[in-house]
Amino acid sequence: MKLDLQFVRSQFPAFSEPALEGWAFFENAGGSYPCIQFISRLTDFYMKNKVQPYYPYPSSMRAGELMDLSYKRMADYLNVEASEIHFGPSTTQNVYVLANAMRPMWEDGDEIIVSCQDHEANAGAWRRLAERGIKIVEWHVDSETGLLSLEALEALFSGRTKMVAFPHCSNVIGHINPVKEISTLAHKHGALSVVDGVGLAPHGFPDLKDLGADIYLFSLYKTFGPHLGLMYVNKELIGKMENQSHFFKEGISRSMLTPAGPDHAQIAAAGGILDYFDALYEHHFEEEAKPAQRNKALNKLFQEHEKALMERLLDFLRTRDDIKIVGPDSAERRAPIISIIPKNKNLKKVYANLTEHKLMLGMGTFYAVRPFMDMDIPLQPGVIRISFLHYTRMEEINQLIAGLKVALDDI
Repeated sequence: MKLDLQFVRSQFPAFSEPALEGWAFFENAGGSYPCIQFISRLTDFYMKNKVQPYYPYPSSMRAGELMDLSYKRMADYLNVEASEIHFGPSTTQNVYVLANAMRPMWEDGDEIIVSCQDHEANAGAWRRLAERGIKIVEWHVDSETGLLSLEALEALFSGRTKMVAFPHCSNVIGHINPVKEISTLAHKHGALSVVDGVGLAPHGFPDLKDLGADIYLFSLYKTFGPHLGLMYVNKELIGKMENQSHFFKEGISRSMLTPAGPDHAQIAAAGGILDYFDALYEHHFEEEAKPAQRNKALNKLFQEHEKALMERLLDFLRTRDDIKIVGPDSAERRAPIISIIPKNKNLKKVYANLTEHKLMLGMGTFYAVRPFMDMDIPLQPGVIRISFLHYTRMEEINQLIAGLKVALDDI
C-alpha cells in the first residue's frame, strides 16, 4: 500500500491556490498547510455556532457538542482519555502554565533535568524555575552530532530528580529520540517525563499510551489545523498540580490548566484534522478500525513516503563537500527536518538564491538556540532548514535539489 498523493493533495486548498502555484513548501516545521476539513469546520462554526457554548439553546448546545467531540476524538487517536487532553494558545504558553502549576509539587532544592536539544518552548519556562528554588540540571547534546545520550542522562539523576524535559524530535537536528526508553528511565528514578512532540507529531500522531510519557505537547497549526497547542497530561498527575484558572474551577481538569477562556471555535474546528485522517484512512483501507489503529496505519503510510523523499535528498546532500548537514545524514530514526550550513559560502545569499527558485525554506535558529550553543553553530545567520510532510511530492524534492545546485554554484 502506497500513499495516494493525488488524493492527499486534493484535501489541501493551498495546492490549488494560484498565488502558490510553482512554489515548493519546505518550511513545514514552522507550520503546515491546513486541510480543507479544518477550514470548513472553522468557517462553519463562525457562521452557525459563534455563541457561548453549553447553554440550553440549539446553537449553543451544538457549539459545546463540537468542542467536546474534538477532545474525545483527539484522545481516541492519541490512545488516551478525553479528560487528559488540554488545549491552549500555543505549546510555549502551555509549558509556561505547566511550570507554574507544577512548581508547588516540589521542594526547594529539588532537581529537574532539561535537555539542550529542545526548542525553547520546552526549555525556557522550566529553566526559570531556578529563580524559584529548583535546581536545573542540563542534559547537553553531543557537540558533533547534536544527539542526546541515554548514558549521559543516567549520570544526571539524583535522589532529588523530579522531572526530565526533552523533545521527541528536535526541530533542527531531526533525530527521533527514544521516548519510551527515556520515560522508563525517568520513572525508574521516580521522575516525570515531559515530552515536546512539536517536531514529531506532524509526521504521525503518537500512541501516547505506548510511549509512557507523563506529559506530551504539540502544536495543531503544525498538524494541519488551528493555531493551538495540544497538551496531554496523565490523569493521575493533574490532581497534584496547582489550579491555574479561577478559584471556582478547582478540580475541573479541563479548566485547571487554562488560565483564560479557551478559543471555542478553534477547539471545535480541531476535529477537522481527524476528519482528514478518517478520509485518508477510508480512501486507503477497507477494514474497519478504531481511531488508534487508524492512526497506526496512517503513520506507516506517512513514514514510508517521507523516508523515500528523505533518502533522495540526503543522497544528494552527501555528495556535496560544500554543505554541512546538522545532525544525522541518514534517513533512519530521523524526521524530514534537515538543517544545512553551506561551507565557505554566504548563507544568506544562498538562501536568497533558493527563494528566487520558488523554494519556501526557513533560515535562522527556530528558537532552538541551546543545541546551536552546544554545537558551536553561530546564531547569526543560523542554518537553512528543509522540512517537509507527507503531502510533499518527489518532484518538489527534485526542484529543491536543482535549486540547491544553482544556489551553491552561483555563490
